[in-house]
Amino acid sequence: MKRPFTVVFALCGSFCTFEKALPQAAELVGRGIEVIPLMSFNAAGLDTRFGRAQGWKEQLQALTGRPVIETLQGAEPLGPKDMADAMIVAPCTGCTLAKLDLGISDTPVTLGVKSMLRADKPILLALSTNDGMGASGPHIAALSQRRNFYMVPFGQDAPGEKPASLQSDFSLIGPALDAALEGKKLQPQIVF
Repeated sequence: MKRPFTVVFALCGSFCTFEKALPQAAELVGRGIEVIPLMSFNAAGLDTRFGRAQGWKEQLQALTGRPVIETLQGAEPLGPKDMADAMIVAPCTGCTLAKLDLGISDTPVTLGVKSMLRADKPILLALSTNDGMGASGPHIAALSQRRNFYMVPFGQDAPGEKPASLQSDFSLIGPALDAALEGKKLQPQIVF
């Protein structure tokens, strides 16, 4: 019997965007999509001014009805065991972008992506990086051209205060996922 349509929903340590990301996971669940929650070491383990790590974990578990994957061992079988049809990284930090571009898989999120790519599955990245028009720029460009990587449309989120910062429009995660599943990039990629 075929399992229901399933996506991995991964959070990295751009803590200020968790309030934007979690409603998108809830929207996917509302569409009848099974959601496997995954968190990076930092997202799952660091308390910040934006909230306690345990509180974010509990919210994600409550939304999805599943325990959060937060270890390398938990992330590794996602692709080989055909556990999901796609993966969403929201938020995707500059550090995660760099690691993905360079093939470094030393966190649950980056190993989860590697695992899903091994199974030829689409990876959707919702950016949130203060140096998107700086050090992270080359990684955004490289991953945008790589097979199975799709970007949620993005733009400058606070050009007056943070002129190099880029952030995806998290409300476009659902439409960007639909496009990625058809092998297309939701257009326009750069929004203002």
